[in-house]
Amino acid sequence: MEIRPMTQQDAHAIQAWTYEAPYDFYNQEVSAEGLDELMAYQAVHDGALIGFYCLGTYAQVPNDTYVYEDTHTDIGLGLHPDRTGRGHGRPFVRLVMQEAAREGKPLRLTVAAFNRRAIHLYEQLGFQHVASFEKGETRFLVMSQ
Repeated sequence: MEIRPMTQQDAHAIQAWTYEAPYDFYNQEVSAEGLDELMAYQAVHDGALIGFYCLGTYAQVPNDTYVYEDTHTDIGLGLHPDRTGRGHGRPFVRLVMQEAAREGKPLRLTVAAFNRRAIHLYEQLGFQHVASFEKGETRFLVMSQ
């Protein structure tokens, strides 16, 4: 796997990804604002675009109750829909964790509580549930190492 700066082509491709329910929650609306945000992310390629990630405030889920303190490096990531649930997540998340660890802080991520598949993987990689909050109708878990 190779990390590359996000390109316009990558960002457009990511906005076209479609996940099956219930993961369709992660489908992105095509928008200029969404494209601009994706341009702050990194693309991950393995012969083709397989995922993306971001670190810092872009990885945080804005909400009214949980305060993200600057004690951790926040990770946000997405894996191509064709690769989810097929054992590709572990090496992908490990790669992102290695990159995030360069920041020198413990790692933290926020995940929708219904995403049991991702939560299970994150727990296997050493993340623990430390908080939760609601945003709209969705409950989110905050996990850290």
